[in-house]
Amino acid sequence: MLAVAIGASLIGAYAEGALLLFLFSTAGALEHFALHRTKREIDALFKIAPKTATAIDPQSGIESEVPVEKVTKGMWLRVRPGDTFAVDAEVMTGESTADESSLTGEAHPVPKAAGDKVYSGTRNIWGSLDLKCLRPASESSLQKIIRLIQDARHSRAPSQRLTDRFGPGYTWGVLGATALMFLVWWQLFDLSQQDAFYRAMTLLVVASPCALVLSIPSAILAAIAWGAKHGILFRGGAAIEQLAGIKVVAFDKTGTLTSGDLRVESIESFPPGQEHAVGQLAYNLELKASHPIARAIVSYGENKGYKLLPVDGFRNLTGQGVKAEINGKKLLLGRRDLLETGPLKQWADQLQEPADGLSEVWLVTPDCVGRILLADRVRPESRQVVSALRNKGVHTVMLTGDRAGAAALVAKAIEIDEVKSGLSPEGKVDAVAQLRQSDRLVAMLGDGINDAPCLAAADIGVAMGARGSDAALEQSDVVLMNDRIERFLDAYQLSCRAKAIIRQNIAISLGTVVIMVLAAIAGIIPIAVGVLAHEGSTVIVCLNSMRLLRTPS
Repeated sequence: MLAVAIGASLIGAYAEGALLLFLFSTAGALEHFALHRTKREIDALFKIAPKTATAIDPQSGIESEVPVEKVTKGMWLRVRPGDTFAVDAEVMTGESTADESSLTGEAHPVPKAAGDKVYSGTRNIWGSLDLKCLRPASESSLQKIIRLIQDARHSRAPSQRLTDRFGPGYTWGVLGATALMFLVWWQLFDLSQQDAFYRAMTLLVVASPCALVLSIPSAILAAIAWGAKHGILFRGGAAIEQLAGIKVVAFDKTGTLTSGDLRVESIESFPPGQEHAVGQLAYNLELKASHPIARAIVSYGENKGYKLLPVDGFRNLTGQGVKAEINGKKLLLGRRDLLETGPLKQWADQLQEPADGLSEVWLVTPDCVGRILLADRVRPESRQVVSALRNKGVHTVMLTGDRAGAAALVAKAIEIDEVKSGLSPEGKVDAVAQLRQSDRLVAMLGDGINDAPCLAAADIGVAMGARGSDAALEQSDVVLMNDRIERFLDAYQLSCRAKAIIRQNIAISLGTVVIMVLAAIAGIIPIAVGVLAHEGSTVIVCLNSMRLLRTPS
């Protein structure tokens, strides 16, 4: 544009050169304003990170102000009403509610009491809380999200990578074509050198692909900004574009389609009479685990007041359970498979399956065999999500390690299309691979930690409720920062809107270039009109992308 303005002044078109610079500067300001609006949505998340924290001595209660980067794991902190939580921490004393909307998009305050976790960047509303730091600020949920968004802002979508490859060749082609057309108009069409030069400058202006360059990244940035504000994190432009093309969604059951808040219904022992011992041993084994079943057993044990016992040789059996020693006795805790593959197979085959809606965990000891029965509930929103996906032509599948009866009960409640039950983690990965064989894009929705292999195997991995989960952030393409399955629908619809707007932007930018280039070659437009069309299309593209910042009605 500067070259054209200088050229216009050399041939005496001072007014047009000045108008060109005015229009170019005005359009540039509007473009910066549009992109600033988008970036402001993202930068607002960065600014909420607190700089200091109030440390307390748990013995004396003495307070001291410390820089947040010096807060270490295990340090006690005090947070007053209205303060922002500096780090991820566990509530030790006090009651309050937390505004987690900045991190998860959750509109309603979340109650907090002793034993609950709070997350950096969220705000304490009304109570005073004493906390114990779970991890340094550099490893907090907020910092992980900030790093994720910063990476996503610089990650290019497939269509953007295509335009990037197309750009250099196009630039040299336009420069060469402009020089050639100048010679053609001057030598073959008997135009004066001044008129030929004027037309060449007009052609150079209208062929510039500014709108095309901005058409994709502006839409991707706006989609990332809206998602971050509403608790949906995309790991880059590729995830935004690909999610719109999915044809199959595979769901984990526990913690995804169901609430994951399991509760122990009953404990059985064989022979009878040792139920208390079974519960106490299971409680001590599960203290070292973090999956939903373990949390339910630990919570049950705490309510029952079970004693802590020394656990030796603890080992996780992937997809099966755990084994360890307590007081010199070897113990196995896990799925029914542990019985069916050992010397108790004949006895296990005669055992009655638990009632529908109940899950089971088996404990094998030298003295007895125990069974713990647990209940879960289906998320009320799961049926709505499955129904909405079906209406959009997306096939839904449930992948679970649970037995067929329990899986069928959940499948009936939510009316899912297909069920694959009794799967080990390896079996789930194989199931995802089979779904991909028909050249359909497959999204896997899981809890982020236990389902990490499946998330990695799918075309699009979507992690649920993954605040602070490294496995979720590493293996998934999309992270739903709260525990609401309906946010997946929001992510899918946002992806579809973003893809539609990208297509609109490309059509606007390329259409304007083609029409204006033909008009410039025909010599029917002045430089000012060419600049107006060029800069106008650029502004329209940016404003069109900004529509993604609005929540659809």
